[in-house]
Amino acid sequence: MNTGTGSFSSASVICRPPSQIRLFKILTPYLSAFRRKDSSPSLLHAISPPSISEQCSTISSHEEKVAPRPFWKAAIDFKWMLDNKEIVSANIRNRNSTANLELVIELYESFCSIQKEVERLRGERNTVSNKMKERLEPSVRQALVEEGKKLKEALSALEDDLVVLINKLQVEAQCIPNISHSDVPIGGEENSVVRNLVGKPPEFKFTTKDHVQLGKELDLFDFDSAAEVSGAKFCYLKNEAVLLEMALINWTISEVSKRGFTPLITPEIVRSSVVEKCGFQPRGENTQVYSIEGSDQCLIGTAEIPVGGIHMDSILPDSSLPLKYVAYSHCFRTEAGAAGSATRGLYRVHQFSKVEMFVFCRPEESDLYHEELVGIEEELFTSLGLHFKTLDMATGDLGAPAYRKFDVEAWMPGLGRYGEVSSASNCTDYQSRRLGIRYRPTPSNSPPTSSKKAKGGASPPTQFVHTLNATACAVPRMIICLLENFQQEDGSVIIPEPLRPFMGSLGAISPKPKRR
Repeated sequence: MNTGTGSFSSASVICRPPSQIRLFKILTPYLSAFRRKDSSPSLLHAISPPSISEQCSTISSHEEKVAPRPFWKAAIDFKWMLDNKEIVSANIRNRNSTANLELVIELYESFCSIQKEVERLRGERNTVSNKMKERLEPSVRQALVEEGKKLKEALSALEDDLVVLINKLQVEAQCIPNISHSDVPIGGEENSVVRNLVGKPPEFKFTTKDHVQLGKELDLFDFDSAAEVSGAKFCYLKNEAVLLEMALINWTISEVSKRGFTPLITPEIVRSSVVEKCGFQPRGENTQVYSIEGSDQCLIGTAEIPVGGIHMDSILPDSSLPLKYVAYSHCFRTEAGAAGSATRGLYRVHQFSKVEMFVFCRPEESDLYHEELVGIEEELFTSLGLHFKTLDMATGDLGAPAYRKFDVEAWMPGLGRYGEVSSASNCTDYQSRRLGIRYRPTPSNSPPTSSKKAKGGASPPTQFVHTLNATACAVPRMIICLLENFQQEDGSVIIPEPLRPFMGSLGAISPKPKRR
C-alpha cells in the first residue's frame, strides 16, 4: 500500500483500518516533519505541547507546521468524553469555546487503533524472539531474523506515529473546557443570576469624588511618577494608602486563618508549564501573563498558580484533606485588551497585591467548600460595611478550568455601578488532572459506585482531588471601594472599624494641611 510519502516504508506489513488512514492524512505533514527533526522519539515524554496558547488553533497550513515538543500530560478521561459526547459538545457551545470535539474523538479512536496494532506487533516480535532461543535449522533461523527485522521496522514506524498522535491528541483535548454545573446559567455575562444582595448604596448629600481625585487630594497615590518610572497602569502608594494596603492584607489573612486556612507567601515567578496546567495561557493572544524572555518562567497573575502547584505530582493521604490555604502575593497582569472607564486609576493596574484562598478536597465535598469560600468572601465584605451582590456567572463568562464561578461585585460610586471585587471558582478535577494531584481514599471514604474493589485488604485506587480558589482581598479594588463609599463632605475618608487595629487605631484619612 502506498501512502504517498516515504515515511511509511513499513506499510506493506501493516493492515491499517480506514479510520487510521484518515488520521494519517491529517497528520502526515506532522509525521514527516517530526521524523526529520527527531529520529529517537520517546513515548513516555511526547505527550503535550509547551504552551496551551498553541493548542486551540485549528489544523491548517500543515506543511508549515511541526508538532511542538511536549513535556507534560493532562490525565484526560477520554472514555468519559466519548461516552458523553452530547454533553461535552453542548458545553463547548455554551461556553463559546473553539475546541474541536470531533477532531479529539477521531484522534482518540485512531490512537486506540494504532495502540492495538503496536501491541500486536510487540506480541509477534516477542514470539519471534522466543523462537530464536530454540535449536533451529540455519534456514529457519535466517527466516526468523528477516521476520524480526521487518517487525522491528514496522513497530518503530508505528511508535513514531504514535508519539506525534499522542502529542496532537493532547494539544486538541486540552482546549476542551471543564464541564459546567447543571445550575450554571447559559449565555453571556448578562445572563448571570444574582444569588445574594447585601446592603444598599450609600446616600451622599454632597458631590462625590472618585478614588483618583480622593487619592490626589489626600496625597495617597502618585500615578505620574510611576508612569515615568515603569509605564502606564502603575502606581506609587503613599502615606495612609500604604497603611491601608497593609491593614487589608493582615486583617484578611487573620480573619481567614481563623477558619482553618494555612497562611502562605508564595513565589511570584513560576514555570510556564505550571501556569498552563492551572488553565492559563502564558503565550496566547491577548494573554494576561508576563513571560520572562529566554526562560520557561512567568510572573504570576494570581497566587492560585503557585498554590495550585504546591502539591503537584503528589498522592495526598486521605486524612490530610481538605487542605486549605490563604496566600498573599503580588500579582502581575498585562491587562491586554482592557479599555474604557473601568481602567482609570487603581481599577486595572499591572502590579497589585492580593490575598487568595485555595482548597484541595475530596470530589464529593467540592460543592460544599465552594459555598464556604463565597460565604467567607461575603462575611469579609459585610464586616467592612460594603454594599455588594453575588452572582452565579453564566457559561460564557467561565474560564476553562471553572465548573462553577460566583463573582462578588461591590458598589463603586466613582463608576456609578458595581465593580468586580472577587470571584470563587470550583474547578473540580480540571487542574488536578493536569497538575497530577491525587489522594488515596481510606476504605470507609471510597465511593460506593467505584467499579474497582480492593483485593486482599489492598489500598483503594487513587483519585484526583478537586481544587477551588477564591479571592479574599484584591487590594486595589478594595481601596477603591473604601475610599469612594466612606468619603465625607470635608474630604476625609472613614476607616472601617475592623481595619483600625491594623492601622495604629487610625479612624480616618484626613486632608493634609497645605504647605505655606
